[in-house]
Amino acid sequence: MTHSSPSVLRKKWPLLVIVLAACVALILVIWQLQTSPETNDAYVYADTIDVVPEVSGRIVEMPVRDNQRVKKGELLFRIDPRSYQAMLDDAKSRLAALDAQIMLTQRTIKAQQYNAQSVTAAVERAKALVKQTTSSRVRLEPLVPQGFASQESLDQARTAEKAARAELAATQLQASQASAAVTGVDAMVAQRAGIMAQIALAELNLEHTEVRAPFNGVVVALKTTVGQHSSALKPVFTLLNDERWYVVANFRETDLKNIRSGSPARVTVMTNHSKTFEGVVDSIGSGVLPDGGSVFEGLPVIQKSINWVHVSQRFPVKIAVKNPDPDLFRMGASASAVLQPQ
Repeated sequence: MTHSSPSVLRKKWPLLVIVLAACVALILVIWQLQTSPETNDAYVYADTIDVVPEVSGRIVEMPVRDNQRVKKGELLFRIDPRSYQAMLDDAKSRLAALDAQIMLTQRTIKAQQYNAQSVTAAVERAKALVKQTTSSRVRLEPLVPQGFASQESLDQARTAEKAARAELAATQLQASQASAAVTGVDAMVAQRAGIMAQIALAELNLEHTEVRAPFNGVVVALKTTVGQHSSALKPVFTLLNDERWYVVANFRETDLKNIRSGSPARVTVMTNHSKTFEGVVDSIGSGVLPDGGSVFEGLPVIQKSINWVHVSQRFPVKIAVKNPDPDLFRMGASASAVLQPQ
């Protein structure tokens, strides 16, 4: 019995080592999952815009093709500018005609002002004449009864005073008419402002006939060509921003305890498993559409894999990738992500 016991221990020793190693490995795996959560439920994402013209017309030039990379400011397509150029030329011609009319009107106003000033001077002369004739009459009236002046001289003085007063009334009426005849250009100036606004709008529409890339990107879903009539605010194709790539990974809510914006991460895309990319957490989803809940438009829907047990909900974590390879990253490609909370 004493000789068999060490033999049994020696036989069980490898099994004990294996069990111990398995326990250690299990602890390490659990620790790794707790400290560096990982998921294969992820996809590649990039910002996109719908390229839409702001004016309607027929496409006369389209130098790009589907899946082509373009630079910021590069021409994507051009809409026939002739109708918009004609609108601009018409507005400019109406502005030139109105300016000429304003100039002629200003000259007329100047002549009217000179005439009004002349009539005003005539009124002053008439007032002076009335004052003079009135003074002569007043001076002769007491002299006639005393015989120092003749009645004929007094009658002439009275007649001259009446004529002067009549002349004064006439010149005052002419002065009123001359002042009323002085016109202005306020209405035409207001009309000119309206035409200037039309010119600005026509120039803007003419500029919008050329649609250019707002950033470096890739042309996606191009299904038209030269000759197609394009409507304003209707998308022609999509432009994908390939300068900034993200991986959107769905993590269990229990894995997000120590995750914050800026936390480091590693991502791998399915197009090349052997290559790993560094990244940082850009943001964490604040809500998803719960199973069986009301529809909240705009919230992402993430289905639970098991319905008959209570499982942890998953939330999307947006990871900004550092130095992405443009040949490997494609919108919607499958990916995996590992979070590395500090």
